[in-house]
Amino acid sequence: MKTIISFVSFIVIAAAHVSAQTSSFPQSFIGDWKGTLTWTVPGKAPQTFTMRLNIQPADSGRYTWQIIYGDDQKDNRPYLLTPVDTAKGHWVVDERNSIILDSYWIGNKFTGVFAVSGSTILDQYWIENGEMYVEFVTYNSKPLAVTGGTSKEIPAVDSYQIKSVQRGVLKKQ
Repeated sequence: MKTIISFVSFIVIAAAHVSAQTSSFPQSFIGDWKGTLTWTVPGKAPQTFTMRLNIQPADSGRYTWQIIYGDDQKDNRPYLLTPVDTAKGHWVVDERNSIILDSYWIGNKFTGVFAVSGSTILDQYWIENGEMYVEFVTYNSKPLAVTGGTSKEIPAVDSYQIKSVQRGVLKKQ
């Protein structure tokens, strides 16, 4: 009986944790964020630039997802964040130009993967201690090498060349 009660307690706690995870996005992200993004390319000196991310309620359960790069604010990307299936953490970032990127709220991070012009980009956004962390990892879409695959027990494994990493910390304004 004690085991059953412990198991039920575990399920209730786990369900509460999942519910808390789901409900914290996008509400905890709402606001105007600003910080510095560092762009690192192998073999080159890192570059830094200002990044802003403005997230505000819009209409019909949607939110603005406005990214602005640079101090001059000329690189302004007024996207929309739209729910698809919030129970599964599925959202889309609509670039308002026929490009729609699927993203997911998973493991307390808002994460997406997309490919463009031979590069694949993994993007992640998360909040820790009141600050928003942003990371974009860009790699070649084609594998650099394929190894393994020598038997049923050893599958083929693709390796990819990392082209760049962008990391930043944004503070709510």
